[in-house]
Amino acid sequence: MDLRVSGKFIAEQRKAKGFTQVKLAEILHVSEKTISKWECGNGFPDTTLILPLCEALGISANELLSGKTLADEEYKKEAEQNLISLKAQQERSSKFLLTIENVLGYMSSISFIILIFVASFCNIAMGWRIALIVVGILHFIIGIHFCLRIEKDAGYYECAHCKNKYIPTYKQVLFSMHYGRTRFMKCPKCDKKTWNKKVVNKD
Repeated sequence: MDLRVSGKFIAEQRKAKGFTQVKLAEILHVSEKTISKWECGNGFPDTTLILPLCEALGISANELLSGKTLADEEYKKEAEQNLISLKAQQERSSKFLLTIENVLGYMSSISFIILIFVASFCNIAMGWRIALIVVGILHFIIGIHFCLRIEKDAGYYECAHCKNKYIPTYKQVLFSMHYGRTRFMKCPKCDKKTWNKKVVNKD
């Protein structure tokens, strides 16, 4: 999917309907700036806005993703290509988020260790020691919280028993035993507790 092609198509269909950017923004309950961003190829509608946008412009979601009006014979071929493209984009996004999780985890841990080390071994007033320890603990807790959020939402966990791939709850991720990104959790499909491995795609 080419954002510039899709953006140009949105602009063409908007004009064909006789809508200004302001009017389309009002229909979708977004800002005029958002419409302009889409049409310039600097962004794409959120998943919750794709169908309302298509309905407003009188096009299909497949045409929106393809950036052109499709004849019947083209429709299936373009649909398959769009699905493949979206899947690849989702996998890249999941991998990127998991990389951010690693960086964030290391940074939180290192800052925690440094602050605790300074508070323990440097010749400073007791008030500063306590402040550094509190800041170190807060850095660590907040960092780990965001790491767990990312790990929960990026990709899927695969059940070792039935091979079902699913997104667990935050509570499951928080309280499960783990090594690396493999966690001991209950699968929502087979209801068995096994070591479930993190994967980035659902196929």
